[in-house]
Amino acid sequence: MSDKAILEYGGERYEFPVIKGTEDELAIDIKTLRASTGMVTIDPGYKNTGSCESAITFLNGEQGILRYRGYSIEDLAEKADFLEVAYLLIFGELPNKEQLEKFHNDIKEESQVDEEMKKILDGFPKSAHPMGVLSSLTSALVAFNPSCVDVASESAMYNSIVRILAKFPVLVAWTMRKKKGLPLDYGDDTLGYVENIHKMMFKRPNQEYKRDRIAIDALDKLLILHADHEQNCSTSTVRIVGSSHAGLFASLSAGISALWGPLHGGANQAVLEMLEAIEADGGDTKKYMAKAKDKNDPFRLMGFGHRVYKNFDPRARIIKKSADEVLGNLGIEDPILDIAKGLEKEALEDKYFVDRKLYPNVDFYSGIIYRALGIPTEMFTVMFALGRLPGWIAQWREMRLRKEPIGRPRQVYIGENHRDFVSLEKR
Repeated sequence: MSDKAILEYGGERYEFPVIKGTEDELAIDIKTLRASTGMVTIDPGYKNTGSCESAITFLNGEQGILRYRGYSIEDLAEKADFLEVAYLLIFGELPNKEQLEKFHNDIKEESQVDEEMKKILDGFPKSAHPMGVLSSLTSALVAFNPSCVDVASESAMYNSIVRILAKFPVLVAWTMRKKKGLPLDYGDDTLGYVENIHKMMFKRPNQEYKRDRIAIDALDKLLILHADHEQNCSTSTVRIVGSSHAGLFASLSAGISALWGPLHGGANQAVLEMLEAIEADGGDTKKYMAKAKDKNDPFRLMGFGHRVYKNFDPRARIIKKSADEVLGNLGIEDPILDIAKGLEKEALEDKYFVDRKLYPNVDFYSGIIYRALGIPTEMFTVMFALGRLPGWIAQWREMRLRKEPIGRPRQVYIGENHRDFVSLEKR
């Protein structure tokens, strides 16, 4: 195979190198395209454009493969916990016992959030969407940590990473407790990372906190499954904002805003809103499956199929089991969850959906679990952000250490040609 790609245009012939990744992915290196040809490429949505080389996550949508740093998502979800996975994504290797213990202890040391942050939180009405609140609070952390991260210093980089991993769960819990009118909680340093998150979110002021192992395990798996997903919208946002040498917290805040959209992190919220609409219309799942198959019907079945995975979403296979365990063990009676299970059953058996590989995806099952755990619908995307945090950090760190240039896409102008200015009196 030639290691060159040939472009012929206007009687001229141009050669561009072909790059091969470790999983045999091929890419045409067009860094010199504009300089040598005067042309740029057009690729709306960047579906065919690689913005970087990365060693963090491998995704093969056709075969349903997802790996973090070479480890399959199936192995990590079964054998590791979220903090181990966070360490792996950020630093490249699974931690040994001593490294993990130090990592966790360092995080606990940084888990206090400045009391003045509560004043910022108090400024939001209860009607504010939690994603807007979380993005603002994350950005506000810059004011309490104004110095820029010295990326040339390993210790400075580590301290900044530990600081955001410690404080972000507090902000997530505060955002939910504000929404529910509960007093703010700092959690408990004697608990594990995810267990502490669960306590900060759910502890009632007049009740003793009781550990719910099934709920905590399900939450741990969901966070692992959402921890990174290659160069998606929010991750690309974190990298491109960071490429201007914006700090870690500011870059993360931008990523949260990108994740907010219903076509990205808001998809699991959209699933529950769809289920609520079906319930309000009588709960007839067969009727809505028929509407989904009708090309002339504007109804869209949320939580089925995936833009990247052309087969079954590997994350959905894992979390389906947790969803079944949570619903089975908690014994919840909820018509919304009954409708979800009905849609799942019909989609997995319906030839139309099976032939098109429109299987339930991770957003479908995560929405079911979050509702079963008592997390408000508006908080679903916040939980996604909590899971994606280590992936964003890893991507930001990689981009800065690789000294990638500032992101600056080109365009093809399609506006008016030069026009003479007409004075106001003559218009």
